[in-house]
Amino acid sequence: MPSDLVRCSNGHMYNTKRYGNKCPFCDAGLEKSGNKVMRPAMDGEKTQTTDDPLGIEPVVGWLVCIDGEQKGKDYKIRKGRNFVGRSDDMDIAIIGDVSISRRNHASISYDPKQRVFYLIPGEGAGMVYRNNEVAFVPVELSPYDLIEIGKCKLIFIPLCGVHFDWENDDKEE
Repeated sequence: MPSDLVRCSNGHMYNTKRYGNKCPFCDAGLEKSGNKVMRPAMDGEKTQTTDDPLGIEPVVGWLVCIDGEQKGKDYKIRKGRNFVGRSDDMDIAIIGDVSISRRNHASISYDPKQRVFYLIPGEGAGMVYRNNEVAFVPVELSPYDLIEIGKCKLIFIPLCGVHFDWENDDKEE
């Protein structure tokens, strides 16, 4: 069963049945440029805007919950910005922890040009920590960093980086 969740041209997720074709966060429309495809989410996954006509947006890393409500669950990280919150319309939805903001508590970003990951604090009142230090500004992530969001503790595991990248795997920097 297809979902009514879509991503606007600015990256916000929203429900088209509820809000129509205008994003309630920024009033942007569902622009399609070039060969970008709006792929509806299948059961249990989020809608992805992709450059691939087949709708495949490859994973670039993972977060694995090691303590909290979702202990043992893994979360895929895609290139670009991955918004973290407890709402099921977030890219990384950590369900069940009310100390996590519903939307945009933080984000994890992968920059394919620099081949680096960043943890970026969100817009909510809650704090986000990397290796027991509060992140007030974007901080670069390293393999196996500990990220704390609400009562959830996550381990960061990259796939892409200096040794491999989906776009540049055969190019030398």
